[in-house]
Amino acid sequence: MTLLKGVYAAGLSVLKEDLSLDVKKTIEHHEHLIKEGLNGTFFFGSTGQGQLISIGEKKSLISELSHSKYKDNFFLGTGVNSLRDNRDLINHSFNNGFDTFLIMPPAYYVNNTHEGVYKFYANLIQQFPKIKIILYNFQKLSQYLFSPQAIEKLVKDFPDAIRACKDSSYNLYEILKIPGFSMLPGSETKLLHGLQNGASGIISAVTNVTYRLAIKVYDDFKNNREQTVNDKLCAVRKAFDDTGNLISALHSFKSVENENYKRLLPPLTLPSTEKQKELLNKLKELNFIPRKDIAA
Repeated sequence: MTLLKGVYAAGLSVLKEDLSLDVKKTIEHHEHLIKEGLNGTFFFGSTGQGQLISIGEKKSLISELSHSKYKDNFFLGTGVNSLRDNRDLINHSFNNGFDTFLIMPPAYYVNNTHEGVYKFYANLIQQFPKIKIILYNFQKLSQYLFSPQAIEKLVKDFPDAIRACKDSSYNLYEILKIPGFSMLPGSETKLLHGLQNGASGIISAVTNVTYRLAIKVYDDFKNNREQTVNDKLCAVRKAFDDTGNLISALHSFKSVENENYKRLLPPLTLPSTEKQKELLNKLKELNFIPRKDIAA
């Protein structure tokens, strides 16, 4: 059975004034997205500053998240490189009722090999036989590019564990065809094209704000209706892409409706005032403006 189908957000993290994770407001942000119709959200991916948030803070959020009535719509990234830290977070998550994880190969080392990456995932699966893993293909961050053959081997050897792939390098979503395996590109600009080529949906940073448009594109495709908002959806995504840093741009956009989003963990910073104005002007031209529709 296919693990993921639909429109998902790589969710934002909300910080307190001292730059610690605001567990309550972060969960509220993700719950809001589910209420608005997204199929699910991911905590602690690259958009959620996962590599910058401490393990202790992640554990605190996971413990609290287990009490949410939307817990079945939530998925966890580990956002750590150490094998031991991955095990630690996964074990804590299992103890709180979560078994599905978005996991990127360890970053930083530029000589990652197919064999080394295979061993990394194999070790986690051997430790947690009931785990479900969404591979995170993002060469820009991990220095490793999944090939179709590398994924096919992982799926062949671990069919119950390796269940999906978020493709943010875009070398797989058009060509990788594995029955029951979810392929989800990481951008709204790939949503319709991906669906037409057998993909299952998207997991995107910008669906934190474009969820209404993205859901309509997905639903219209599934119901064989005329596409009326895809061009706007792609144009909005491009406006965010053009800033050069999606995470910073999203926090800037969201901070118009709620100042909590102004805070980022260093080395991340908000765009310059000029860049922020440029983004908002582009979005106003597209009739896409911030909404005050989430509790402060």
